[in-house]
Order: sequence, then C-alpha cells, then structure tokens
Amino acid sequence: MTLARTRLTALATSAFAVLLIGAGQPAWSEAKDAPLPAAFAKAAAQYDVPSDLLVALAYAETRLDGHNGEPSASNGFGLMHLVSNPTNHSLEQAAELTKLPADKLKADDEANILGGAAVLRAHADKLGLDESARKDIGRWYQAVAKYGNATSPDLARLYADGVYEPLGLGIDTLGVRVKPQEVTADRGEYAKARDLSGAQAAAASPDYPPAAWVAANSGNYRVSDRETSYNIDRVVIHVTQGSYAGTISWFQNPSANVSAHYVVKSSNGAITQMVRDKDVAWHAGNSTYNNRSIGIEHEGFVNDASWFTDSMYRASAALTRALCDKYGIPKTRTGIIGHNEVPGATHTDPGSHWNWTTYMNYVTGGGGTPSWTTTVDNATAGGFTASANWGTSAYSSQRHGADYRFADPVAASDPAWYSAAIPTTGTYRIEVWYPADAGYNSSAPYIVAASGGNETVYVDQRSGGGAWRSIGEFSLSAGTQNVVGVSRWTSGTGLVIADAVRISRL
Repeated sequence: MTLARTRLTALATSAFAVLLIGAGQPAWSEAKDAPLPAAFAKAAAQYDVPSDLLVALAYAETRLDGHNGEPSASNGFGLMHLVSNPTNHSLEQAAELTKLPADKLKADDEANILGGAAVLRAHADKLGLDESARKDIGRWYQAVAKYGNATSPDLARLYADGVYEPLGLGIDTLGVRVKPQEVTADRGEYAKARDLSGAQAAAASPDYPPAAWVAANSGNYRVSDRETSYNIDRVVIHVTQGSYAGTISWFQNPSANVSAHYVVKSSNGAITQMVRDKDVAWHAGNSTYNNRSIGIEHEGFVNDASWFTDSMYRASAALTRALCDKYGIPKTRTGIIGHNEVPGATHTDPGSHWNWTTYMNYVTGGGGTPSWTTTVDNATAGGFTASANWGTSAYSSQRHGADYRFADPVAASDPAWYSAAIPTTGTYRIEVWYPADAGYNSSAPYIVAASGGNETVYVDQRSGGGAWRSIGEFSLSAGTQNVVGVSRWTSGTGLVIADAVRISRL
C-alpha cells in the first residue's frame, strides 16, 4: 500500500539548520549520564525505537513528568502514560512484554520508559515495520496513533500529530534535548481522517464556531434544554490531568462517566467542544453546579506550570468571555470559578500554578488586548514585496482581503516579505492567515527576522486556514523592516501561499 506522506510543522534557528539533523538520531544534551537521557537511550536500543520519538511521545503525554506514580484522569501512569482502564490496557501489555511488575512500571521512570518503548514496538511489529523502516521516525506514525488508543481515526490522527509536533519544535527539558528536525510522517490510513487541529475544523462547534466539534459519549452527560430547564450562571475552570487528545478520547469512552463542554489545548489554544451548552456535562462533582455551569477543561497537570501557556490563557479567556456575554454570567471570580471552589469538591484543579490574575484580565479585556498590533496583507501598500514569480489569486473564500499570492516550491528562497514599523524592541506574537486547500503546501516556510537571527517555522497550509494561526512569540528589534517572509525553499509539496500576517506586542 502506498503511504500518504505529510510534512509536519518544524522550527529551526535558521532556514537551513533543519536540513542538517538526521531524523531518528538521538540528540541529547552533554549530560549523557543524566537519568532520563540514559533511560530513553536504553529503551530505544533495547526495543529498536527512535530515541527522539520516545522523548516526543513522553513530552506530548506528560512533559516528561511521572507525577510520582499518581494516575491521570484516564488512569494512566508515568512519563509514557501507560494506561489501565476498561478499554485501554497498555500498562498490562507493558508488564507482559517487559516482565516487569505493574507497580514498578507505574512509579519507576526507567521501567516506565521501557514499558512505553515495548508497547510502541509491539504496534510497529503488527504494522509490519521492518528493521529498515524502523530507522525512519516518519514511518512510526501509525504505531504512535495506535499507542494513543483513540476512539476514532480522527482522534488517532490528533493524538499522533500532537506527538510529532514537538519533533519540529525541539525539546530541551530535564536534561533531555531533542534538536528541531523536519520529519516526513507516513499518516497512511489516517491521512483520510478528519483534521481536528486546524483553526477551521471540518465540523465546527455549534455553540462556539472557533472550536471543533467532537461529541462526548451519550452516557457521559445528560441531555437538557438549558436555559429553559436551568439558568447558566457559572463557568468552571478545570485541568485535565492528561493530554488534549487523551482527554477528548476519554470523554468519548462510555466507561468515563465524566465530560466537560470544552477542552483547550496547551500549545496553541485550540478548542474542542464535546457537550452542547444546553446539555448538562458531568464535570463539577456536584449536580447543582453541573446543572448551572459550563465546564472548560485545560490540557495539563495541576503541578506543572509549563502547560499553562499564554496561547491557552488567551483562547480560553476568549471562550469564557463569549459565554459570559451569551448567558449573562458575571465576568468576576463569582461567575468564573475553579473546580476546587465547587461546594464539596475533592479536586484541586486548576491548582496554584493557574494564574487567575492573567486569566481574568484576558476575560475582561484589561490585559487581553495587546499593547500594539498591526496587520499586513499582501495588498498592504508598502508592506508587502514579492518577485514576479508570485501569482495572485482570489480562488479561496478563506482568503484575507480581496486576494492572496501563490508560487511553486523551488530550491531557492525567493521570499515574499511583510514589512512593519516595530515600535519598540521586545517580544511579539506572530500570527499568519492563509487559505487552506489540499493543493497548497505541506511545509510552507515562514521566516521571522528575529533580533537574534532568522527563525523559520514550517506550516502545513493544507489545513487550519481561514483564521489567524499563531506561529510563536519572537524577539523583534525596533524599526521599520521586513519582519516575516514566506519562502519557496521547501521540500513540501503544493503551492506556497502568502496572504496576511498579524504582529502583536506582548
């Protein structure tokens, strides 16, 4: 069978550095004798799994935190999130494959990493990956999708994409370092699955259009007719104690008996709605509060502040602000509460690392509006330059403004540049707008002229279009200059698109 191949998002410090990294080769920090690097190296060698991939999987699941053997919401354990519940028995499978006791796999980092590697290798074997194929990180995509034990192909793709994303961005934490690298992933059967990660998902939320819609299992919530049956007067803030994809999958699991209306992703603030606003989600542990509230889950763990990104805060605050406006909920800490503040609560989320001051400022607009922002379209006078090799099109209805520019990929940069007058040296968020289409580029290079040197982010323009999409935060120098370029130099396939960028001072 011919495998579908897609170039996933990557970031490097220059437009060329990514080409020098060999996918699948370990890229640890100098501290090779540190416990975690040694554990990943041992597991990779023992089960012939790319070490960088093991790190990326652990990072996507837990940020490399074993949480002292405490379980996640779906009863998963350790860095590799080995699960034991009625529909996922990866913990038991790991015990059988490694001959290690389950209790050791739960609490010991080295054992847990070995267990995760063994399970992942077992999936690869079932898929027929031979020794040669196992050397290519991209060929493991379907095995990673199986590891997540998702309830549908759509969620399996969301899970696997979430594992591969850190490979492009790079990982440097707890003595473990994986250099940024451009990876070609073989999605195989999952190439046809619905993309739930795009800014405009195939099925939009019925109550909050910026979100995707993935229905929770009907046994995990109660159909109702709010606000006729009950008034909605609270928003309850939760932390998932698990990953974004894992939480969505868990709410679709009939064994869960829990759900929330919305789930928010850490890295980019993507939102999925799972229960209609009118229906009663089972999230608060208190029937009265379930009846009167909207529950919002945030990807992460309460004891790790790294999950609570600015993108997450801003996206969640925009959702909460819209809910407050729609249902007349006070934009105060009376109307917006933590799960731990529900009467009779036994949960501690969102925990001490949740920054209520920042969040409420974003909800009320006191801190949610950037101090300075500018939008540069391809038609902005004096703000956009491109060679004659770039054509003009109004084909897609997802375009920003009247039209956008396009060009074939070539082995030459030939960038289209967006210029702006940056008011002060500082940190700025860069967002890009492009129309998405199956014929557009799978790895379009956006070059940011940061103060410390050019940085390049690769974006799959086949999905996630028709909306602003953050590509990161960058240090920019003051002055009028070319700030963002769209290069044609990519090994991705399809037309490279240049439409619009938005630059905001943080």
